[in-house]
Amino acid sequence: MNNDVVIKVDNVKKYFKVYPDKGKTLKDKVLFHKRNRFEKREVLKGISFEVKRGEAIGLIGKNGCGKSTTLKLLTRILRPNEGTITIDGRVSSLIELGAGFHPDLTGRENIYINASIFGITAKEVDERLDDIIRFSELEEYIDNPVRTYSSGMYMRLAFSVAINVDADILLIDEILAVGDMNFQEKCFQKLQEIKRNGTTIVIVSHAQGQIEKICDRCIWIEEGVIRDEGPTKLIGKEYRLAMEGMRADRARKEAEEEMAKLRKEEEEAAQREKEEKKRLKKEEEERRLAEEQRKKEERERKIKNLTCREICKQCGPDAHREGSLKAHYTDIQILNENGEPCVEYNTGDKMIVKLKYVCDEENIPLNFVVAFSRYDWVYCYDTKSVFKDGKMTMSRLQGEAELEIECLRLLEGMYYLDVRIFDENNKPYDNVFSIVSIKMLPQIPKKDNGIFSMEHIWKC
Repeated sequence: MNNDVVIKVDNVKKYFKVYPDKGKTLKDKVLFHKRNRFEKREVLKGISFEVKRGEAIGLIGKNGCGKSTTLKLLTRILRPNEGTITIDGRVSSLIELGAGFHPDLTGRENIYINASIFGITAKEVDERLDDIIRFSELEEYIDNPVRTYSSGMYMRLAFSVAINVDADILLIDEILAVGDMNFQEKCFQKLQEIKRNGTTIVIVSHAQGQIEKICDRCIWIEEGVIRDEGPTKLIGKEYRLAMEGMRADRARKEAEEEMAKLRKEEEEAAQREKEEKKRLKKEEEERRLAEEQRKKEERERKIKNLTCREICKQCGPDAHREGSLKAHYTDIQILNENGEPCVEYNTGDKMIVKLKYVCDEENIPLNFVVAFSRYDWVYCYDTKSVFKDGKMTMSRLQGEAELEIECLRLLEGMYYLDVRIFDENNKPYDNVFSIVSIKMLPQIPKKDNGIFSMEHIWKC
């Protein structure tokens, strides 16, 4: 075993024999012994852990999980059925209230008896007797029989002996649950002191606050196996959550049993409560929808009041808009290569389309579109911002977009320019149709016919 390891528990199993049909008399036991069979009740199912020198660990788990059995195995009150337990050092324990005390002897006499169990000689007890009595605060009662002691006085005396035997390992099982708060705090301070002095401490307790106050590490035992182990606060939190879940399940079961007794009344109450919740939920939903509708109408009213002419000074007479308006344009400018507003172009000129928008949300995908149609509604051309790199533009609450057409290839005629905003599913947020009427001037001299001019070279 590693020199730093003072307790090593290796694959330990422990079971008890349970006799479901016990013989009541000696005759029954002798004549019907074959019928008197037992069942094995497994308490520990192969647990393994190590405790290092000077470490304080807590064993936690619900009643019957095997915590106290583990502690009794460490004190050798019990022996494992399988596996091994190796302990390096003198062990002192507080396992059961009053264990190691004779009720008819005085507190002073029981100090000598109890200390001898831990391997302390009478001479050594003489040297420590005053410290033991002083710590227990039982000076007035130390020469009275311990059968006259309360459970708290028993605990004081037992604890005082256990911590004054210079043990390498101290084992405590729920014993600190008795006694007044002041003495408990005194015990905790003493445990911290002996821990600093290198004593290894193993505590079994349902009081998580005690465990967290003293222990470095926690081992959670559940149904005879180690469910988890690690830092005390982390394991304690997981254990509390599990116990709260169990309590909730138990409370639910009790509620169901109570409901069975008063089913009619409870069902009527539940129905009334259900209807009331349904009514409240409906009212809340109606209020929410009404508020959303109000905001939507207000937003749409604001935007609709913002006319096409207000968002574009170059607005044509046929301009109109539609869409959900979740994202919408607030300013549209059509500029020439000098950055000046312009609606008349020669074929080959540069055009700049500047767009400003607002959006109800940030970081939603947007696709900006600029399209050209001839006055007779022949669709000529469109371009989308998503084409630039295959990605949608992520919105801002207020943002801008700009399109530069280096060489406008439309030929002579009148054209409508549309600007649009779509979502990722190609649904329109804002469609502004025929916002600007673009006039393409005639070529001088005329070189092409149709709608578009294409780069070409004649070789004849």
